[in-house]
Amino acid sequence: MEAERADGRTRQAVARLLLEQGPMTAASVAEELGLSPAAVRRHLDALLADKEVSTREASRLQPRGRGRPAKLFLLTESGRAQFGHAYDDLAVAALRYLAECGGEEAVRAFAERRVATLVDRHRASVLSVSDPVQRAEALAQALSSEGYAASTRRVGHGEQLCQHHCPVAHVAAEFPQLCEAETTAFAELLGSHVQRLATIARGDAVCTTHLPLIPVAVSQNDPVPPTAGTTTTRPEPAEKPVPGQTARIPDGGEPA
Repeated sequence: MEAERADGRTRQAVARLLLEQGPMTAASVAEELGLSPAAVRRHLDALLADKEVSTREASRLQPRGRGRPAKLFLLTESGRAQFGHAYDDLAVAALRYLAECGGEEAVRAFAERRVATLVDRHRASVLSVSDPVQRAEALAQALSSEGYAASTRRVGHGEQLCQHHCPVAHVAAEFPQLCEAETTAFAELLGSHVQRLATIARGDAVCTTHLPLIPVAVSQNDPVPPTAGTTTTRPEPAEKPVPGQTARIPDGGEPA
């Protein structure tokens, strides 16, 4: 375990050096950190496999010896994300300013515009299928391509859309309008009422949206849902006997 922790610290040091100094050759990284070239290459290969580092050839203007052009290693966006950033703080500050200047409606309009931009990129592919379950699956694939790591699962008489990652969770914790606009967009795309059961912004592990697949059963006391082209009326209450009169007996019945 100690060896693994030491390995992780060294790999972090390699990545941080690339973050601070930009593209470098493996030899330069080894020299800077006082490591063997073989050890550095092992860590760089691991970072390449995790897509946290990419490579490019050194500029031809840089002096080099004979042989193959030197290979430079640099961090990808995924690699930079491991060190955190201030994007969330900037987004929260911007939305606070928007709320102060335009009020809650301005924040809501921004949230709706943001999710509309995201949804419009995938609208055609999601609407190309009519089956509710397949449409939910298509929406999950679209969300995954946008970084939400989404999937679907059958639960009881419904389908649940689960988002295992939310790129704007920290911002949505203060501005729930982002989640509300997203839920509305899901309902419009899926062509059905949906219910948000959980959100990462509220501290849940997964953002979960429930899509009912069959009508919920109603009790006898509830009005019967009308079908297309029909009108539903409640049954008229039984007539109460006028004082001094005998209650009407149904045909074939006997008095109580």
